[in-house]
Amino acid sequence: MFESSTSSSSKSSAFQLCFRSLNSGRDFAFPCDAQGHVDLDQMSERTRNNYFYARAMMGREVAYPAVEPALH
Repeated sequence: MFESSTSSSSKSSAFQLCFRSLNSGRDFAFPCDAQGHVDLDQMSERTRNNYFYARAMMGREVAYPAVEPALH
């Protein structure tokens, strides 16, 4: 189950950058473009903190991210 980390001010995106849990914890998903680039300026502070946490925990608590079609 993903913790959707979208900001109310973010543009609708056709893709999301997904960090899946390695130990049945939380998964994270962030709006991105087709190359996996996220717009940090459009994220709320909480979403940005979740994004930085997921990046810091790659290989330890979450898998390396994958770009997937967004679920609308």
